[in-house]
Amino acid sequence: MKNQSSPDTIAEAAEPDQAWTQAILERPGFLIRRLHQIHVSLFMEECSGFDITPVQYSIMSMVSLYPGKDQHELGQAIGVDRATLANVVARLEKRDVLRRENAQHDRRVKQVFLTQAGQDILDQMSEPARRAHARTIEALPVKGRAQFMSAMKTLTEAGNIHSRAPVKS
Repeated sequence: MKNQSSPDTIAEAAEPDQAWTQAILERPGFLIRRLHQIHVSLFMEECSGFDITPVQYSIMSMVSLYPGKDQHELGQAIGVDRATLANVVARLEKRDVLRRENAQHDRRVKQVFLTQAGQDILDQMSEPARRAHARTIEALPVKGRAQFMSAMKTLTEAGNIHSRAPVKS
């Protein structure tokens, strides 16, 4: 149920100063941050029963696709810095969702694997996560969705070198 006092649009939230509202709505960074907030909210709504964040879901998905990748490789594959990745993996390991093993070639290197419980959660989350992603872009016309996704890929690939945790291809 919508709160009677909450605005319907971003523009309505800032009506007292229309020039400022228009200026901020022209900033890609502001809109990207807002869209990210909206997506996280939709993801958490759709996936509320799993107690898994979007970053955790990305890590679990990558580990499912590439079992045994080490933590450094995982961070590079999904654009998460080393400290954040280690923290998230440790939390998921405590929940018995992931397990880490020392690599045979170098005992300092930790390879990451999904546990059966982790694979079960990932399987159960597949449809709710898909719905969250679809809801994020559902306001776009169907034909515009592919263009939007293509534009986002172009921007992230072009700006990858400026990231705190660049994705390695």
